[in-house]
Amino acid sequence: MWVRATVYCALAVVTALVGALVKTWIPETLAGRIGADSVGNLLGILAASMLAVTTFSLSTMVSAYSSASTGATPRATRLLIADSAAQSALATFIGAFLFSVVGLIALSTGLYGDSGRVVLFAATVLVIVLITLTLLRWIEQLSSFGRLGATINLVETATRRAIEAHLRDPHLGAAPGIGAPADGHPVDTDRIGYVEHVDVAHLSEIAQTAGVTVHVQSRSGSFAVPGRPLLVVDGAPPDADTVAALRAAFTIGDERSFDQDPRYGLVVLTEIGSRALSPATNDSGTAIDVIGTVTRLLCEWALAAPAPIEVRHARVFVPAIDVDDLFGDVFPLLARDGAGLLEVGVRLQKGLAAIAATGHAGFEAAARRHAGDALARADAAMSFEGDRRALRDAVVGLRTSA
Repeated sequence: MWVRATVYCALAVVTALVGALVKTWIPETLAGRIGADSVGNLLGILAASMLAVTTFSLSTMVSAYSSASTGATPRATRLLIADSAAQSALATFIGAFLFSVVGLIALSTGLYGDSGRVVLFAATVLVIVLITLTLLRWIEQLSSFGRLGATINLVETATRRAIEAHLRDPHLGAAPGIGAPADGHPVDTDRIGYVEHVDVAHLSEIAQTAGVTVHVQSRSGSFAVPGRPLLVVDGAPPDADTVAALRAAFTIGDERSFDQDPRYGLVVLTEIGSRALSPATNDSGTAIDVIGTVTRLLCEWALAAPAPIEVRHARVFVPAIDVDDLFGDVFPLLARDGAGLLEVGVRLQKGLAAIAATGHAGFEAAARRHAGDALARADAAMSFEGDRRALRDAVVGLRTSA
């Protein structure tokens, strides 16, 4: 966030001082005719109001982050912090405040003169227009910023982007994984954390230089620990420098990232649904919303036309995302936490039936297996026979219609 704010502040300072540089080109009588003498009052009002608006915006954003952490999941807060519209609004307010302060300082030193006041007056009018437009957009965004429904939509959008990127390039430009050779040389990590990014191009350069092939074992989202290989080298044993270079191709952090990891978005959505089903929250409607969102994303994934595999890095092999792991991230948790609720059980069966109906072989098999597990959990958890019978009838109806 500070990068965008710094850029806006630098532009504000340059804009405030440009009047002193071009004042020789402007007639001095023009200032009186357009009322540029009042620019000092305008800048004073602007400075005071922008300081208040910036403080209010910061407190609102902190409240939104806290609301998302407690109402949804802390993992969704990163998306709110990275929201470009919120960052632009805050940077605009800080930049306008700094523009006003620099303009007032320059006016008090007599740096502008009558001609420079004209340029400062024109720049102030433009800044006021920019602030007005930003405030209107910001007010509209504040109506939903940090709220549970908006957070779910934000996570869904980020997950869809990750899924679409994965479908365009499922192996990150590498060749499809064929299994690491038993006599290969594993390379593990010297850190503990999640793999956030894999630089396949860098791995390819190293493999080309060393004359070996590289089999990636830990895709983005994997938990990396010493002793668990990041990759396996097929060929000559790598020396210490090559091992360090291979490790550097893996970005390892404390949290998972949405970029190369479409599973992470589904995990975050599942956390939101699981929290909604806790006894303290007891919000089955949010859980049903999450099930619908996950179903929509997985159906889009299953129905997407497979993109042709373009191998740009032939010496690197990257395995596909395991479908069982993908479904295991979502449905066991929702089935466990919603096992005693008829409405959640029915919606879960409908969602899994919709995924199975897409015709994707891997997704269909996984969906049917998890549907059976969810039905068994619900049958064991429901104390009322009428609920169990209603859920079984719903499952029979879904199978009949299919």
